[in-house]
Amino acid sequence: MRLRASVREALARHGVRVGAGDTPVVLKERLNDLYLDEVRRLKERQRAGEIPLREYAAHAQALKERYPLLGLPPETWTEPEG
Repeated sequence: MRLRASVREALARHGVRVGAGDTPVVLKERLNDLYLDEVRRLKERQRAGEIPLREYAAHAQALKERYPLLGLPPETWTEPEG
């Protein structure tokens, strides 16, 4: 299995290191865990009054846009074989 260069770069931007035995499914789960942690922190900031409720949706959308890999099926993360 060989990950696409763009996938490796996107994972690296989020601090996800690719190990020899990591599959695209495992990497996507790891990336999703990071995303969910950020969503929780964002919600905590909103509850603490740091982000007004009326602005929360825009912040959440901006966060989602930083994780475009999560919208792609893991089988598209690798280079075609052959």
